[in-house]
Amino acid sequence: MDERMIVLVVNLGSTSFKCKLFRFASGEDASPRVLATGAADRISLGASNWSVQAGDAAEEGTADLTDHAAAIEKLLSVMLRLGAIERLGQVEAIGFKAVHGGPIRSAVRVDEDVLATMEAFSDVAPAHNPPYIAAMRAFAERLPDVPQVAAFETAFHQTIPLARQVYGVDHEWIEKLGIRRYGFHGASHRYIATRLAEIAPEARRVVSLHLGGSCSVCAIREGVSVANSFGMTAQSGVFHNNRVGDFDVFALLKLLKRGMTIEAIFERLGQGAGLRGLSGVSADLREVEAAAVKGDPRARLAVQAFVESCRHYLGAYLAILNGADAIVFTAGIGQHSPSIRAAVCQDLDYAGIHLDAVKNDQVTGDAESRIDAGGSATRIWVLPANEELIVARQTMEVLSGSGNARITGTHMHEV
Repeated sequence: MDERMIVLVVNLGSTSFKCKLFRFASGEDASPRVLATGAADRISLGASNWSVQAGDAAEEGTADLTDHAAAIEKLLSVMLRLGAIERLGQVEAIGFKAVHGGPIRSAVRVDEDVLATMEAFSDVAPAHNPPYIAAMRAFAERLPDVPQVAAFETAFHQTIPLARQVYGVDHEWIEKLGIRRYGFHGASHRYIATRLAEIAPEARRVVSLHLGGSCSVCAIREGVSVANSFGMTAQSGVFHNNRVGDFDVFALLKLLKRGMTIEAIFERLGQGAGLRGLSGVSADLREVEAAAVKGDPRARLAVQAFVESCRHYLGAYLAILNGADAIVFTAGIGQHSPSIRAAVCQDLDYAGIHLDAVKNDQVTGDAESRIDAGGSATRIWVLPANEELIVARQTMEVLSGSGNARITGTHMHEV
């Protein structure tokens, strides 16, 4: 491998495209240099907004980006124009912050087997796997000699013990169909585990709360995931801005008997539930909290229920870990909402968890901060997660031969 290597990290949504260009260089600090960042939204919806930042230079605009391939072409061309790189041939690897890899146990080099596995799980990750597959194929056409690496959100959680992976369903469903809990937000929780090992190596038992538009809680022991609030899909666990979170599947019978179609039910659960559905105000917690302060009862209930959902998993993971050395808040809500952090940490004296109200209120969301009170047995942190950096590092590991695990032979394995 060359002493200097440029890696493009890609993060996709169903109608969005984000990327970051890193340069790794031998002998430098472990953190690579960021050469450029780019983003585009409303892909395939017309009038897409795009932006590119390369050092002190920046451009933004609006274009009709018909698909992810068009977004790729647009952002790469602007990066070239701004001088982030001199030619596309300088990009030596592409890392994807991919979502559902099913039984794939680690970051892997993308090939037809990996794409086939992603396709097999597209039915439970319809907003993520299809655009990633399309983007991977588009990059392969545009840059055919550049290796691609998929760093799956699910892979970090393959270390979860089997008893916490399975549902109480027919064993054949688990073995043949892969119906089990997978866990997501792997890049975020992996970053928290990695960063804490650097700044607080004594923290061996960690509960990481990724609270944003999408939310999850993860129990981490000795740097590896041992429990995650997500299930087979990114719909479950803690409820989200517009997704339901945990839900009794047998409630579907009630809705079906009222004449709703299964498609309409799942659309409501996946887009009109969570904070949006419960509050009737917004999917944005800031707007829901503002309405709650003004006395809106549904907004107040939504905030309270969200906190209870977080505390439910925090309490469960304190039991799994036999306490925690550190609790970490990250992502948009976790980093920017002092009130949610305070509510989640309230009345945990039994576990030796004490939050400092003054420190908590003074936190700026983009800074690494400790907010535990003096005498707290558990350190409480606010840490911004650098998911792209994690993916870039995993890409380098795979291409150096130290991290290219393959697909497991079965959907279920003992840990």
